Amino acid sequence: MMAKALMFQGTGSDVGKSLMVAGLARAYANRGLCVRPFKPQNMSNNAAIAADGGEIGRAQHLQAMAARAQPSVHMNPILLKPQTDIGAQVIVRGQVLGAANARQYQHMKADLLAEVLDSYAINAATADLILVEGAGSPAEINLPGKDIANMGFAAAANVPVLLVADIDRGGVIAAVVGTHAVVPAPARARVKGYIINKFRGDITLFDSGLTEITARTGWPALGIVPFFPGAAHLPAEDAVALDRPVAHSGGAIRIAVPKLSRIANFDDLDPLNAEPDVDLQLIAPGKAIPVDTDLILLPGSKATIADLAFLRQQGWDIDIMAHHRHGGRILGICGGYQMLGRTISDPDGIEGSNRRADGLGLLNIDTVLGREKSLGERSAIHCTSGAALQGYEIHLGHSEGPDRARPFLTIDGVGDGACSTDGRVEGCYLHGLLCADGFRHAYLAGLRQRARSGVEFAALVEETLDGLAAHLESHLDLDRMLEIAHAA
Repeated sequence: MMAKALMFQGTGSDVGKSLMVAGLARAYANRGLCVRPFKPQNMSNNAAIAADGGEIGRAQHLQAMAARAQPSVHMNPILLKPQTDIGAQVIVRGQVLGAANARQYQHMKADLLAEVLDSYAINAATADLILVEGAGSPAEINLPGKDIANMGFAAAANVPVLLVADIDRGGVIAAVVGTHAVVPAPARARVKGYIINKFRGDITLFDSGLTEITARTGWPALGIVPFFPGAAHLPAEDAVALDRPVAHSGGAIRIAVPKLSRIANFDDLDPLNAEPDVDLQLIAPGKAIPVDTDLILLPGSKATIADLAFLRQQGWDIDIMAHHRHGGRILGICGGYQMLGRTISDPDGIEGSNRRADGLGLLNIDTVLGREKSLGERSAIHCTSGAALQGYEIHLGHSEGPDRARPFLTIDGVGDGACSTDGRVEGCYLHGLLCADGFRHAYLAGLRQRARSGVEFAALVEETLDGLAAHLESHLDLDRMLEIAHAA
């Protein structure tokens, strides 16, 4: 028998669909169900490596973990990774298909629906329940071409829909009622209820709001979910989450991260945020990097040459050079590692028309971008501390030069990354390395003397998923939601 399914669509982006699916995946898995997450189309530069070797959205990787399932490319068959304001790399079932601008992609979607439905069937063949996450909002009726991310998929796969709305951003009644007003009648009929998410304060104060929404739409309310602070410990799907103001911890170890315009795999920062003695500051465009910073961390980028130009436009190159002159430490990961070198060449124009750029020159390496993408999970050893760690590679390009003779890591006995002659500038291609508790402590202790914090990051994520599941069990009618899935 094919699996039953529920699809969670939003009144907009960043309403909490991803974490809701993750929490429900853990909750239903705890009930003994075989659960699989599924997102037909995702747009994010926060990617991960699936067990079958390809790229998927980081959120679907987390949802698979929540469901206690092996992550698969079939859980996120279409992944769009923005490279410019109007174009993205198109990844189908974990592998790069090519690049397309926004208008070109709208015309590609009809052909991609077959791939999406086939991947959905692969999940459904072995699961009891599939939890499907939409993208953006079904109310985006201005977009041309066949929809494969929201109602178009729901209709093609005959999946009932629950609408998620974020009350924290304001205007939640208008968001739900407005969605009802603009979507076509068949789509309205497919919606079987709505959920109010991220509520703060006394829930009973919104009783009249539920009454108004239900009266105007005919959709039943399935619950109000209070704000869940623990969400900060889980990776965000979209870089929009990085725009939220964050209270600084006042920790003794100060780490600054320039917010690049095409920042990628920014969940590399999550383990640092979990450390109580680390004050991690994401530097917004136009702001200077603080002079009292212990470490500048240059993160990954989906468009390294363009983001290097963006970095210079903000004046961050001047701040980075001053930081280095005054004895500060610098770490580059993936695209950030490439930026620290002497040059970046793009002979095939993979990233655009700019075929070459001068790097910051703090590492004596040169990078050449190529068409073949390096993908895969890796086990490594930190050369300085001897700490073991695991991570993953998702990158184009190869870097060589004299500083590679002083590798940052070894992978399968082969040096990876580079260190400057003064030992204060380092970089590598490996994402996820800071999740390793022993390495993270050793690296932070090299910045400032510290006692080991006791933070076990993997255990923290598991504990948070269990807490999120219990939170949703308390505030949503999970039995009724299963009935809706089984009625389809």
